[in-house]
Amino acid sequence: MKLLLRENKHVLPLQKCIAGDDVKNLSDSELLSIILGTGTKKNDVTEISLKIITQLGGLRGILNSGIREISKITGIGIRKAIRIHSAFELGRRVITDNDNNKKIDSPLSVRELLLPDFAGLENEIFIVLIMNNKNYLLKKKIISMGTISEAIVHPREVFRDAIREGGSSIIVSHNHPSGITTPSSEDIKTTKRISEAGKIIGIPLL
Repeated sequence: MKLLLRENKHVLPLQKCIAGDDVKNLSDSELLSIILGTGTKKNDVTEISLKIITQLGGLRGILNSGIREISKITGIGIRKAIRIHSAFELGRRVITDNDNNKKIDSPLSVRELLLPDFAGLENEIFIVLIMNNKNYLLKKKIISMGTISEAIVHPREVFRDAIREGGSSIIVSHNHPSGITTPSSEDIKTTKRISEAGKIIGIPLL
């Protein structure tokens, strides 16, 4: 007697992975549906997941949404909203698990160190990295948190902790939530002002 295997046209993402599919091949909504686990009588979990992503404006929108804001979406509730936030928090902890003893020797190493601080932010922040004489990180300090268009900084704020920590040099960075990476005229003026102050103090801007 032959067994006839019929293809299920509506295979849940979790079932796909159990059958051998790689998690990396799943879409955003499929990954979210695995986190949620179950749907409702009216909508299955994949439909609810797609609704969350659409309604909140993608993964970044979910990241920036509050637990109770997410819980108000039909089919979610407070427990599932907490699950979603917990998944994002796990991801954040993975990328923030940086070795502060790592030598900072290139723009790429600065990017890798600061990416977790800047990821998903809607406002500008200005960060100073305080280095020792061998370019190892002594301290990372947020100097200011600005509006969506500007972060106000002053050289005295930038160098205060560098002096206290006995820093040999500093690196400064700030984000552009707009996604436009071209420095503004104010960015350039601020950088020059900090650089000149560093020369006077004896703590150069790298």
